[in-house]
Amino acid sequence: MRIGLYPGTFDPITLGHVDIIQRAMALVDRLVIGVAINRDKSPLFDLEARVSMVRAECDAIAARTGGEILVHPFENLLIDCARDVGATVIVRGLRAVADFEYEFQMVGMNRALDSSIETVFLMADARRQAIASKLVKEIARLGGDVSKFVTPAVNEALAGRFR
Repeated sequence: MRIGLYPGTFDPITLGHVDIIQRAMALVDRLVIGVAINRDKSPLFDLEARVSMVRAECDAIAARTGGEILVHPFENLLIDCARDVGATVIVRGLRAVADFEYEFQMVGMNRALDSSIETVFLMADARRQAIASKLVKEIARLGGDVSKFVTPAVNEALAGRFR
């Protein structure tokens, strides 16, 4: 069984993330969404809320595709999380060249830690390249419409957070 790990903070999960998840499902038998606990960041949503939002979106994708998607919170090294869930592939989404430079360094470090785990990059769909969780939160905080960037459930969660 080919197991992939798609890690991120998902604060919140966006349509860009959903696109990568759907496309990654074609590459693996099981996709684990690693929801990162990053103490260096101050997420808008706590871990429980982020996991809940990711799980709801992934349950809908799995129902449509018939694939297996698990949601797994983690706080350890990415490569250790990959080992913990049995992943042989780490899936990363890229929006722009700037993303690649950072990800390229991460791949090098991860390969040095465990060369048996590959990293696969999926380019964001052209319609989704501008979507970043950070920008979505900023737009929502300032009262803007983020419905083009997130699902209705996430849009409602953002609206509730900033009321």
